[in-house]
Amino acid sequence: MSEAPLLQRLPGLAARRLLDFTLDGRPAQGFEGDTVLTAVLVHQARVRDSDAGASPRSGFCAIGACQDCWVDAADGSRFRACTTPLQAGMALLTTRRGP
Repeated sequence: MSEAPLLQRLPGLAARRLLDFTLDGRPAQGFEGDTVLTAVLVHQARVRDSDAGASPRSGFCAIGACQDCWVDAADGSRFRACTTPLQAGMALLTTRRGP
């Protein structure tokens, strides 16, 4: 799978505040009002690796009903990327670090 971003931003978001976060240790930016899913997928083609193997996942239902977009944070928390608002300073991991 290509690591090219899966999503592209539409023009006209300049009025929204930029939020800095890290994605697998790399600096990244999203906009206030973004979900974590959106913020990640404008940077790469997957939101995480599958828990059951190395296959990439990029969200499925986008309403918090499936298990496809669970993402880990460097602080050990885990949440659904599709329903979690991006916050400045988040440190997101796309490869599962623990059970």
